[in-house]
Amino acid sequence: MLPTSDEPIRRRKLSDEVLDRLLEEIRGGALRPGDQLPPERELMTRFGVGRPAVREAMQSLASRGLITISHGERARVSEFSVSSMIDQFDTTARLLLSGAEENISHLIQARLFFETGMVRMAAARATPEDIAHLESLIDEMAKQPTGAAFIDCDMAFHHAIADMTGNPIFAATARGMLHWLKDYHAAIVSFQGAEDVTLREHRDIVHYLGIHDVEGAARAMGNHLTRASELYRQRLD
Repeated sequence: MLPTSDEPIRRRKLSDEVLDRLLEEIRGGALRPGDQLPPERELMTRFGVGRPAVREAMQSLASRGLITISHGERARVSEFSVSSMIDQFDTTARLLLSGAEENISHLIQARLFFETGMVRMAAARATPEDIAHLESLIDEMAKQPTGAAFIDCDMAFHHAIADMTGNPIFAATARGMLHWLKDYHAAIVSFQGAEDVTLREHRDIVHYLGIHDVEGAARAMGNHLTRASELYRQRLD
């Protein structure tokens, strides 16, 4: 006996059918990154639909970051990467953070968990070149006054540690988290007196990375991020 439901059967929009067909071609490799999509008229003929259905499907693909639509040109399949995937969350993440203070606290907590895990991996894998690069970033930070240049170097330091894991998903996610928290992050490292503390903490992290002390690096990173979070909360009071 067939199952019954009070929910009515709904017909799918034609644009959803077109979207599914195009997604199948992208997933199957018939349309590859950099390829142009067929002209609208060709898609209309192939799928037996009108122009509105094709255009709506194309807009859905564009909103997902799967194609790029430029004025006067045919749409192209986007280059896919973990970074582009994370970038798709940017607007939503910023709206979420601006909506409630607790969301920032949740992201701070997630970053603490995430970065202490990453720095363990980085400590195990660190090369002399990695350490030299981190030390150069600290030296560059020390030359910068309070403000945007100092913050950029600070973020580059955390990005470099994420890259040391060798995992592009970790690296892209870490960049996304720090980017979404940039306003909060700036409030911590840019007020007078915090710069010297940040530099000392960064040197402490690099010390443990350099001797491949996994737990020492995690502890130093945890102390650094926890101090940052406490300073942030104090500035809100």
